[in-house]
Order: sequence, then C-alpha cells, then structure tokens
Amino acid sequence: MGGALTTHVLDTMHGRPARGMRLELHYVHGDHTHHLLDSYTNEDGRVDQPLLGEEFQHGEYEIRFHVGQYFERIGVGPETPFLDIVPIRFTISEDKHYHVPLLVSPFAYSTYRGS
Repeated sequence: MGGALTTHVLDTMHGRPARGMRLELHYVHGDHTHHLLDSYTNEDGRVDQPLLGEEFQHGEYEIRFHVGQYFERIGVGPETPFLDIVPIRFTISEDKHYHVPLLVSPFAYSTYRGS
C-alpha cells in the first residue's frame, strides 16, 4: 500500500511550533490499542520521519499528544493542568498521505485532516 501519516504541533498560546512534545501512535483494534511508536517533535513542531511509512495500512489509529507535560516543561499553565494527554482518533481508509496536525494551548485544542 502507498501512503504516509505525518503530524505537527503548533503552540497557539505562543504562536510557534511546539518543540519537544512527546507523542505516541497506537493502532486501535476493537476495544484495545497496540502501541506502535513513541516520538518527540523537532524544532519545527514535526516528527522527523513519517509516523507510518512502509508499514502504512488502513485502519483506526490514535495519536496521543502529551500536552500537559509540554506546557509544564516550558513553565506555562496552571498548577493542575486542564489538558494532559490529548488523544486524536481517526481512520485511514485510502492509500494517501494523511496529515493530522494539533493546534494547542493549555486550555484548548483543535485538529483537522491536512494535506
């Protein structure tokens, strides 16, 4: 199959890429998930390699963004974070490039299917 999965994270509070945010990729199978990888965003808020490349396959996936840890590390946010781990669950159903970005602040987030 052809296709790829990529992401990037933008810190909307500061108007810049979210450098050093941990994320996990999981494959969803029924009522449980299989951990596929752990990674961190680079200085551009992206992961250096596609999350899925040669191992790309159709199915349901979840990216877990460690938002609370990121904002704590840069010294921002309340003592008790409102957002901790932000899960984005989505389905890959075509042999295309899937780009799943996260726009995030300590109190809100949004995502979309990018290109």
